[in-house]
Amino acid sequence: MKIINSEGFNSVIEENERVLIDFFAEWCGPCKMITPILEEIDKEQNGLTVCKVNVDDSPELAVAFKVQYIPTLVYIKNKEAIGTLTGLKTKAEILELISK
Repeated sequence: MKIINSEGFNSVIEENERVLIDFFAEWCGPCKMITPILEEIDKEQNGLTVCKVNVDDSPELAVAFKVQYIPTLVYIKNKEAIGTLTGLKTKAEILELISK
C-alpha cells in the first residue's frame, strides 16, 4: 500500500477507477490494527487501489473528506466518493463497502 499526500492524491484518483483510502495516524492503535486487513484486500482485489493518507502530514485532505475519527476509510469509484467507514472494521465490512 502506498502512502499518498495532497501532491499525489489527484493522480491516484484520476488514474484508478476504484480507490480505497485509509486516513490514519502513526500514533493510532486501531489504525495499526486495520493495516493487515487492508493489505490482504489490496492483494486480493484486482482493480482496486488501496492507499493511505497520514492525517498529520496531510490535514487538508482530512478536512476535504470531513475526517473526524481515525481510521476512516473512503471508497472512491469513478472519481466519486461512494461510501465511508470509521473506526476499526472487519474485513467483511470493508468488502461490503467496496462492493458498491
